[in-house]
Amino acid sequence: MNRSARAFWLRSPGHGEMRDIRLPEPAEGEVVVRTLYSGISRGTETLVFRGGVPTGQYEAMRAPFQEGDFPGPVKYGYLNVGVVEEGPDELAGRTVFCLYPHQTRYVVPAAAVTPVPDSVPAGRAVLAGTVETAVNALWDAAPLVGDRIAVVGGGMVGCSVAALLARFPGVRVQLVDADPGRARVAEALGVGFALPGEALGECDLVVHASATEQGLARALELLTAEGTVVELSWYGDRRVSLPLGESFHSRRLVIRSSQVGTVSPARRGSRTYADRLALAVDLLAAPELDALVTGESAFEELPDVMPKLTSGRIPALCHRIRYDASA
Repeated sequence: MNRSARAFWLRSPGHGEMRDIRLPEPAEGEVVVRTLYSGISRGTETLVFRGGVPTGQYEAMRAPFQEGDFPGPVKYGYLNVGVVEEGPDELAGRTVFCLYPHQTRYVVPAAAVTPVPDSVPAGRAVLAGTVETAVNALWDAAPLVGDRIAVVGGGMVGCSVAALLARFPGVRVQLVDADPGRARVAEALGVGFALPGEALGECDLVVHASATEQGLARALELLTAEGTVVELSWYGDRRVSLPLGESFHSRRLVIRSSQVGTVSPARRGSRTYADRLALAVDLLAAPELDALVTGESAFEELPDVMPKLTSGRIPALCHRIRYDASA
């Protein structure tokens, strides 16, 4: 079998490169996966690409199969869909999702891959890691039937949360973003849309995912008394100021963090990481989630694509990377 591969590395902040590598022989219990697609989560991966990971968070920010260290050289990424070329009979030939960086072929333990159901196209399955984040966020948020909910920040994570909330009975869900173009995505997901100044207030719950100081302040303003903001944004090395005077205390507002690195305490006793990811993959059977994939490039273009995504010259939710089937 082919043991050669190519991988995308961040050589130094702002500069990527391709590297040729030789794969090890798979051991018992391991699989060889040939990548079909990978996805770029614009928020986290562009933060890594620009060198914005704080020194104190180097260990916490490590991806499962990362090589190298921040700020670089480092091989980073976690949205990978491929086909198993070698492995146990129950996996051989299956399409699988893995939290692996951008690489044409790789060897991992069989337990590290999640089979993709036939109902989920391989190109959509790159969203699994982000939908997993949304699942964990909603375990943390615990929305109730009939809640009035805003999702502030129409990026990849915010849109994934909104898509799942759209399935809750009786809820009012509004996606709030400064980009009026996100209205088309909201419509595809089956939720309302508003610019920040026009958003509906008196919310029982606001999920914040804009990664901006202004967005978090607006999220607090949209709450009803004793409402909760669930904070999904990660700000890297940036400081954030908040208006915690005014009516924050008198209205008894709550800001709660949520982070996918651990299973939500609400389900930690009954769900594993593998259970959470398997659920996310199953949820991708919904065709409306295709709206979250807003661009595609070939793998060999990554050194040119990443700077453009980081600067915003390529606007994106999830930017999908396609791989040559003959690689």
